[in-house]
Amino acid sequence: MALTRQCALAGIARSTVYAPHLVAVPNDLELQLLTLIDAEYTRHPFYGSRRMVVHLGKAGHLVNRKRVQRLMGFLGLAGMAPGPNTSLPHPQHKIYPYLLRGVNVTRPNQVWSTDITYVRLARGFAYLAAVIDWYSRKVLSWRLSNTLDSDFCVECLEQSLRVYGRPDIFNTDQGCQFTSDAFTGVLKLHDISISMDGRGRALDNIFVERLWRSVKHEDIYLKGYVDMLGLRLGLTEYFEFYNTERPHQSLGNCTPIQVYQTASGGGARIVDKFVERKTTLKIGAAPVSCATGHHLKLDALLS
Repeated sequence: MALTRQCALAGIARSTVYAPHLVAVPNDLELQLLTLIDAEYTRHPFYGSRRMVVHLGKAGHLVNRKRVQRLMGFLGLAGMAPGPNTSLPHPQHKIYPYLLRGVNVTRPNQVWSTDITYVRLARGFAYLAAVIDWYSRKVLSWRLSNTLDSDFCVECLEQSLRVYGRPDIFNTDQGCQFTSDAFTGVLKLHDISISMDGRGRALDNIFVERLWRSVKHEDIYLKGYVDMLGLRLGLTEYFEFYNTERPHQSLGNCTPIQVYQTASGGGARIVDKFVERKTTLKIGAAPVSCATGHHLKLDALLS
């Protein structure tokens, strides 16, 4: 097809096609900035353009954020910002109360919990679910999926139950995968008490959150997996290392499998910061201390 005909179909002027397109060549300063950005991003892959501006300023290069964004785009870099929300509740699913505040976890299989995190691949995301024993921090099972349905979470739970028995309490967040009938039905079938984090309270499931931090910074960010196959093989190797070789400071530098098998050296407790204070009631409208530390009038309590 003639070029004039192509331009007519595309609705553009022929001068646009014939105009010379000059390729911009980075100067020495830009090459130096690119090198600094690439090196810092390798050390801290969670740095976005804002933090990179600060880093370059400390190195003696005063550049604005737009320039840094352009240079990071030229290198194909982006800060490890939070990805897809994996904890969206379903409006028709039952939400269970949180049962672990102030509870002392003193033995293996007393409390398990699970969660989902995302893993950025070359194209899209993968989703990782894991079940962890609170006492020993042992990863009991894990599963990968390219969708956020509940099936891979149920499979992960069922494998843990087949291999390790049942816990007294199982804790999750309020994500629709865990509030679904398919997931809670398995827990009810095995007579397991169901506990769920409060909304916006990530510390209620702190041990799984710490697991995600470890697996991402010690494996995923370093290796930069491209596809699901490579990710699956890499995580198989990492979780074996995590359970059997990696010393845990909170476990006295023992490994999770040692603590799980010996039932000694572990433990956990979510501190209850809302312990009710002693209340003093007096005749009349004397103030009464409530659990949150506010003062109420006695007549208000009786109304």
